[in-house]
Amino acid sequence: MGTGRSAAGAIALALVLVSCGDGGDSGSAGDVNQKIRVAALPLTDAAALYIARDRGLFVKEGLDVTIQPVQQSIQALPALSKGQVDVIASANYVTFLQADEKGTLDLRILAEGVRTAPHMMDVLVAKDSPIKTPADLKGKTVAVNILNNIQSLTLDAILDQRGAGHPVYRQIAFPQMGPALQKGQVDAVHAVEPFDSAIQGELKARVLLDGGSAPVRSLPISGYVTTRAFAEKHAKAAAAFRRAIEAASKIAAQDPSAVRAELPKYTKVTADQAKTINLPAYPAATDAAQLRRLTELMRKQGLLKKPIDPATLLVK
Repeated sequence: MGTGRSAAGAIALALVLVSCGDGGDSGSAGDVNQKIRVAALPLTDAAALYIARDRGLFVKEGLDVTIQPVQQSIQALPALSKGQVDVIASANYVTFLQADEKGTLDLRILAEGVRTAPHMMDVLVAKDSPIKTPADLKGKTVAVNILNNIQSLTLDAILDQRGAGHPVYRQIAFPQMGPALQKGQVDAVHAVEPFDSAIQGELKARVLLDGGSAPVRSLPISGYVTTRAFAEKHAKAAAAFRRAIEAASKIAAQDPSAVRAELPKYTKVTADQAKTINLPAYPAATDAAQLRRLTELMRKQGLLKKPIDPATLLVK
């Protein structure tokens, strides 16, 4: 279900992004006054991107930013590697670190997106589910947005700390998780906001486990990524983009109401729903030491084969 729709979405996105890349001037090397094409997910992770747009932070930095919505950041990976988009926002770090290790993407991280916070993602079960404790998940099917990625990585770490067994993961895009749970196609879903609250509200789904709990509390999970080629060719523009995002992230961290005001503009949540959504943490600066927590966890679970120093990937 999730895989087929993802493939169709990837093809459609590729066509859109090719057309986006045919006309505009990318700007000369080091030129701050240039267009930047950003692919972004409709998640709370991307709130700083929209705050920067709507508060004129990109314009202040001399940037003309165009946003292309996608359902999964992995859909935009081929377009990024080919230069059809310049940046992916709310990019799932695991996917892009793996692509960098495999040599399919020369990754650079412009800025952090979000870190885990209490209940910004939850494992949900149907209200009448026989699953009562995390230990009951062993062998059960759990929906995740992408297989072998940040959701399974963090959930397995939480279950390991509790001495519980692992579930079987099934790839289903976030918008389809609610229907899949309702139809009994999976035993549980691992949903992030705003889908988390929506599924709870619409299906009266029960929270089985806080996906942001120890040992993955405050773990960096997504960011704004680009390629080394773009970061080097457009160094001033890349730095300007990073400054705008970090300024917006600071606003998001200090004033959660700013995030809640943005969510109805680019997600399907209403203004009333946005008032109660559990938000992630928005770091105002990128911390290589925190990113190292993620890469070490990936190594432990076999999602990276070699040690990596995240500091070497950061755009200054």
